[in-house]
Amino acid sequence: MEASAIDKVQLEGEGHEFLVFRLGAEEYGIDILSVQEIRGYEGVTRIANAPSFIKGVTNLRGVIVPIVDLRLKFALGNADYTAQTVVIVLNIGHRVVGVVVDGVSDVLALTGEQIKPAPEFGSTLSTHYLMGLGSLDDRMLILVDIEKLMSSEEMALIDKAA
Repeated sequence: MEASAIDKVQLEGEGHEFLVFRLGAEEYGIDILSVQEIRGYEGVTRIANAPSFIKGVTNLRGVIVPIVDLRLKFALGNADYTAQTVVIVLNIGHRVVGVVVDGVSDVLALTGEQIKPAPEFGSTLSTHYLMGLGSLDDRMLILVDIEKLMSSEEMALIDKAA
């Protein structure tokens, strides 16, 4: 049986670093090792018949990169694209994917004790993509397993690991 991300952090005993970004009023964290770079949001080329959360594609130094708007993916409403809006370029499963977020705040190291399991919401809300909830002082981070999210069936952007 595969160890969960929380178990891995707790087994390693050392801090695990997360890139912290905002979607609306909430803060989210993703594994810093998945992040290739952070760029300002620029227009994208829309792809016909793509789901609404896939904004389109962009050319990043010769690589065609699909761009996903996480606000739309998580059903948080339409985003206003401002100077703070950024694209986090991810390198996952030998593919490059960009995710649009409202802003990036910092990188935080969390220990296993600071990461709690994600609550179960039954069938009304999938928590499959959540690694857990991170707490640091008065901050609560929603920790997203970005690789699971990007390789999920409805995203189909990254091939599942064999």
